[in-house]
Parts: sequence; structure tokens; C-alpha cells
Amino acid sequence: MCPDKGFPAKQQRECPRIGKGTLTQIQFMDKLIDSEKAKELRLLISESQRFVLTCHVRPDGDAIGSTLGLWHLLRSLGKEATVIIPDKAPYTLAFLPGFKEMAVYTCHKEYCESTVEASDVIICCDFNTPSRQDSLAPLIQGAHSRKVLIDHHQEPDSFADIMLSYPDMSSTCELCFRIIAAMGLYGDVTKDCATALLTGIITDTRNFTVNCKHPDLYEILMHLLEKGVDKEMIVREALNTRSYWSLKLEAFAISERMKVFQQHRCSLIALSKEDLDKFHYDRGDTEGLVNRPLEVKDIVYSIFMREDSDCVKVSARSKDGFPVSEICKDLYGGGGHLQAAGGEYYGTLEDCKNLLVENLNNYDKYLPKENKKLQKT
Repeated sequence: MCPDKGFPAKQQRECPRIGKGTLTQIQFMDKLIDSEKAKELRLLISESQRFVLTCHVRPDGDAIGSTLGLWHLLRSLGKEATVIIPDKAPYTLAFLPGFKEMAVYTCHKEYCESTVEASDVIICCDFNTPSRQDSLAPLIQGAHSRKVLIDHHQEPDSFADIMLSYPDMSSTCELCFRIIAAMGLYGDVTKDCATALLTGIITDTRNFTVNCKHPDLYEILMHLLEKGVDKEMIVREALNTRSYWSLKLEAFAISERMKVFQQHRCSLIALSKEDLDKFHYDRGDTEGLVNRPLEVKDIVYSIFMREDSDCVKVSARSKDGFPVSEICKDLYGGGGHLQAAGGEYYGTLEDCKNLLVENLNNYDKYLPKENKKLQKT
């Protein structure tokens, strides 16, 4: 019998072992989760039948991974569940089990409205404020269903009945796994559920290279692998597969549009609508581009700007503890994590760039003390 007291007897008997003490780590993970909220969520799930799972606009691997992961879990529990996303997900995630079952609000508005109206519970994944859902927000917020927030972004709005917000988690998918363990439902995690959850963890940590604050994140990896997940496939499909035009666009962006501000140890890449059209831009084609300048040894933070039809999308990443979230919050009405943030600018791309350049001095105080000169040779 497995030693975890949090699991029902049947699940204890069926739990696999890898080595001595393995499953006690799941119990250890419970300590990071509010046990009372976990019990409340478990009770809500047991008492409800119809669920809607939703995430933020322009969903990434963590948003899709967390919603599909919980979708598979609820279905394994015999519940009716539907994933409704604000707009289309990137094609790089099409390998995920259940990807084609998701309802896209911009494509299936009437179906989404009737499904939300009939739901008992709406689980909101990977966003901290309703505005992150764009045009879907009024429908979700206007629903009479009980709402649950599961998220790892800073400063969440209080719009849900049950708030499970943990900003120090690597990803919402890591949080989902811990919540599942805290509810005693690890035995109900299927291979498909585990695949979705690991995809979100891998994409948000860049395959366990950033944001890995808790050492037992690797224990979570081990438990997900126990379910038969193919990690190599996830890395290949989610991180290392792209279209011809996406690769061409990245090469152009780095060679022709990347500008380095040596004094500020900052890099800026800005792509206009004309640039995007030239390389047949499709959703997801610039995913990860903001991280590339950080490969230069002495660059501390990277800003990426993409001109969309209605605004300029701003993404920021950093290392060495530099708070790009402050830049996004101060200049672009956004925020996020300390070293991974974003925002929007409603104006021209040129004005968006100038706003950043004019304010770079204000953030030099956050730079590491060893302010080395960038080596270009």
C-alpha cells in the first residue's frame, strides 16, 4: 500500500512506485497549497457536473496545457467538461490530446455562449484579470456559474469564488499538478492529462532552464513520466518545431531588427505589420523570439514589440533577477512575473519604441553591479 494518506484506499493500492519515498513527495507538495481551498475545490467538483475551462487570449503552452490537463482530469471523473478559449491557439500545440475539441470563442460564439450559460462551474486558468480574456471576458464574468481561479501571475483580481493564486510557481500547470495532488486525485491523472500538464511546465520553464524555484518540480516531472508521458516528443513539438516562414522571420528579426543598448544591457526587437506580412506571419511564429537576445552573455533583459492590427504587443524577459515586470507595468499597462512580463501600447510602433528608449535610464538601478561592456566580437 502506498503511504500517502491523502489518497483514497483504491488509489493507494494502484499507485506505481519508482523508488523508496517517491510518493511521499506528493504529500510534501501538498504543503505549498492551501489545504482548505483544496478541500473546497474537491467538494465543488464532486457536487457539480458541467464545467467550462478557459484561459487568456493568445494562449500559450501553459494556458492550453492547464485547461486541457484539467479537462482530461474532469472527464476521467465522469464530468461534462468543455474548454473554451478566447481565440485560436498556436499550431505548435496541435499535438496535444484534446486540442481539436476546444471551442474557440471568435469562431463558435453561439456555442460558447450556450455552453457557458449551462455550466455549473467555470475554471479560469493562467490569467490574473478578466481583461486578459479580451472579448470573451464579459461572457465569463457575466455567467452565474461558480468560478475558480488557478493562476501563477502576480496581483490577481478577486473575481472568483475560489482563488488559487501562487505567483512563485513556475507555471499554472505546476500549480494544477500540486492542486490535483492536494485533492487526492493523482490516481485519476491519465497519460493525456499528464501530457498536457508537462507541456505547460516545459514551455514556461524553457525545458527546465528558467523559473524552477522549487526543487521538487523535478519530482513532479518524475510523477508525470510515471504516467507514460513522452517528454522528448513534447520538447520536439512544442519548442523545436516551426514553419519555414517562422524560421525566416526570426533570422530577419535578429539580423535586421535587433538593437542593443550597451549602457543599459538591454536588447530591443520591434517588428512592424509590414515585416510580419513579408514573412507570412501566423499566430505563434514569434513565440520564444524575445528570449533569443538573452543568449548574448552580457544582455540582462530583452524587449520584443510586435505591431498588431489594434495595438503593439510588448513582451519582456530577463535574467539575473532584473524586474522587467516593472517596465511593462510602468510603460505599457501590463505586468506579469519578475523576469517574464508583457503589456500593450495603443499607438504607433515608433512611439512605442521611443517610450522605452526615453525611460531606460530609470531602470539601470536594477542592473547587476558588475556592469560589463557588451562584447560584440
